[in-house]
Amino acid sequence: MKCQRCPKQATLHITEVLTGDQFEELHLCEDCAKKYLYEPTQVAKKPGKAGAGGVVATEPEAGDEPGGKQCEVCGIKFVEFRNTGRLGCPHDYDAFREELLPLLESIHGDTKHQGKIPQRAPRANAAHGELSKLRKKLQQAVQDEAYEEAAKVRDRIRELEGD
Repeated sequence: MKCQRCPKQATLHITEVLTGDQFEELHLCEDCAKKYLYEPTQVAKKPGKAGAGGVVATEPEAGDEPGGKQCEVCGIKFVEFRNTGRLGCPHDYDAFREELLPLLESIHGDTKHQGKIPQRAPRANAAHGELSKLRKKLQQAVQDEAYEEAAKVRDRIRELEGD
């Protein structure tokens, strides 16, 4: 998981209880955690009530609060997702896109799924994936009338199929 304030790896996870049903989770690297915990100048941007550990809790504004957003299809609020860890429908990915992208990036390190191939999988699977890509490239080259490129791709396909 990545630090919420810099690109380093998060090593400290802080959960602050703001009110009875509201809490804030912070995922910080060692350097940012020291700044957050020990420097008194690190307070919230808006004035509010002082919470535990001298941290200032801010009052949410109507448009500022991410939990205020709601999916038009299923009606789930972002704060419900944060509490349960489950979205209500596929449309939630679009409705909460701004909040989900940084969350996914901090958890997984990226926002695009790359997939993995098991190490014990035969090499034929890797060659099969490459063949699929080459066939698409060949079709595109023929459509674009780039026949020299198409011939090179065709030769590479034959080479892989021969193995």
